[in-house]
Amino acid sequence: MYSRLLCGITLGVLLAGAASADAMRCGNKLVRDGDTRTAVLDLCGEPSDVQTRSILRRQSFLRNGRLVFFGDGFVEVPVEVWTYNFGPYKLMRRVSFVDGLLDKIETLGYGYNPPENSDSHSSAPAGGYR
Repeated sequence: MYSRLLCGITLGVLLAGAASADAMRCGNKLVRDGDTRTAVLDLCGEPSDVQTRSILRRQSFLRNGRLVFFGDGFVEVPVEVWTYNFGPYKLMRRVSFVDGLLDKIETLGYGYNPPENSDSHSSAPAGGYR
């Protein structure tokens, strides 16, 4: 009985830790959810790819740590999705910024070597950070 309870608590703690572990290492620095685009750019350098779009969401504000929605209308919010290619021996990462703040970090498959005659970021080192 107690071993099941202890196992359940341990599993819950591990899952809670994994759910909040959205972070990406750039060299010896760490970027996390909530960081600004400028902070990520300073720590990780130029991304391999940038895509922009926008989403519609209800107007809201934080009150006592809780998100409060107001009004009937929607506002357009900018979204940028950056992809970092750290080379063929490391996993690529996709980071999404919503309204200028890091919202989501995804791990993709292994990276690749850019083509020799690539015009974009040809002077940037592999990995996207300096």
